[in-house]
Amino acid sequence: MTTISFRRRAALVLAAALSVGGLAQAQSASEPWPNKPVKLVVPFPPGGPTDTVARLIAQQLQAEWKQPVVLDYKPGAGTTLGTNAVAKAPADGYTLGMAISALTINPSLLPNLPYDTLRELTGVSQVAQAHFGLFAHPSLPANTMPELLAYARQNPGKLSYATPGTGTGTHLAGEMLANMAGIQMVHVPYKGSAPAQQDVIGGRVPLLFDVLFSSMPFVRDNRMKVIALSSPKRALANPEIPLIQDSVPGFSAMSIIGIIAPAGLPPDLLRRISADIGQAVRSQEVTARMTQLGMEPVGSTAEQYNTLIRSEMEKWSRVIKTAGIKIE
Repeated sequence: MTTISFRRRAALVLAAALSVGGLAQAQSASEPWPNKPVKLVVPFPPGGPTDTVARLIAQQLQAEWKQPVVLDYKPGAGTTLGTNAVAKAPADGYTLGMAISALTINPSLLPNLPYDTLRELTGVSQVAQAHFGLFAHPSLPANTMPELLAYARQNPGKLSYATPGTGTGTHLAGEMLANMAGIQMVHVPYKGSAPAQQDVIGGRVPLLFDVLFSSMPFVRDNRMKVIALSSPKRALANPEIPLIQDSVPGFSAMSIIGIIAPAGLPPDLLRRISADIGQAVRSQEVTARMTQLGMEPVGSTAEQYNTLIRSEMEKWSRVIKTAGIKIE
């Protein structure tokens, strides 16, 4: 075989291979999504409100997509293990993740975060929000925000508030209140809501920042009282509870629950998934169950959720720097 004929044959073989490869790639790209199971990473152990929301939405999406939506539990490190698994996954729509307010808090709180929130992740849809409440032991001589602020100014440094832990949204809400209102309060962190609630009920700590639905049962049986909500709007389920921002203009802090994906998801696919999640959230079954859990359904677009992620990151970064909060 001559050198020329060998090269010609090799070129023909290569061209055929490229043609087959291109055809296979085109066929793969044209295949409808999804054509295999979709994974939804939950950065918590099974159980709890966020897991319940994940299960509800997964069931709705599974029916819509005609493919299994499998919950993949990756708890630990303040949600960073699960979030990192999403960030490092292929941007093909087959890996999604649940996110809470830690998504926007951790970038400023944890210096060695294993992912870049804005570069490696994208918001798909904010699915729900939950209110933070400022609660107090019944013996505290203040029943409203104006009375509480006056009491704090008359007794600088004597007020303490419990939260479910350092670096949580409730802790940052307390720090933001102290800064914006110009008062002094001592933070008392606990490992979860239950021990914090018990110490406030027992009168060992006068104040508590907690998720509204978690502590409202103690208000109903008169073991605690609720002073105000830290949300920008009143709660649909408890419209009688006033807002902190009525006395501290501009104050706003809420628990935000959403679904995220790896950055680089094709725009059309991102819009499709976001729309399907929004439809799932607005279904009667999911809306009713979220309301029972004390959450308010949202079902936003990806653009709306990403705008919120950026604004929340900026807000919490300022609070963390001003208060000098560090995780030991």
